[in-house]
Amino acid sequence: MPPLRLTVPFVLASGSPRRRELLGKLGFEFDVIPSDADETWPDATPPGPAAAQIAMRKAEAVARDHPGALVLGADTVVVLDGEVLGKPADAAEARATLARLAGRSHTVYTGLALIHGEARAMAHEATEVTFSALTADEIAAYVATGSPMDKAGAYGIQDDLGALFVSGVSGDYFNVVGLPLHRLYRTLRSDFGAIVRWAGT
Repeated sequence: MPPLRLTVPFVLASGSPRRRELLGKLGFEFDVIPSDADETWPDATPPGPAAAQIAMRKAEAVARDHPGALVLGADTVVVLDGEVLGKPADAAEARATLARLAGRSHTVYTGLALIHGEARAMAHEATEVTFSALTADEIAAYVATGSPMDKAGAYGIQDDLGALFVSGVSGDYFNVVGLPLHRLYRTLRSDFGAIVRWAGT
């Protein structure tokens, strides 16, 4: 029996292998059903709440077909100077994004949304990440690996090479990877405590 479990089926509404790996660290058994929800940024909404709203769209899209399950949606954004830096469209955009991040601090926000029946909860986490100065050659070499292309902000802190550029992290490290485990656990306990069980309880 896993040390931490739910008394209802659990579904991760995301195809992210990073979120799948992190969720597995909590010991839950779960299914993965990627969501095709609209990820358009909500107008005039701050980054944290906006990420949570998008996460809720993802959860809703999957929950409609799985009414008995607890469904988790998540969305991660990188913000620099008030601008959201999404996944780069091509190598040139990835290089430009990394050049902007170099030698500066930015904020990573992850929004969470949980649905079980009529019960819903949203939360978000913010983490500050600081990059060291980077040379054009370093940026070009990293982009050439292809790793930045599927990641918000054109880097992954869990990626060995991307981690080489990060000189500091203030806040939840796992939030930068894509799933703030502490925030998720506290939200589960506070809003869905009746279906969360530790082994032996």
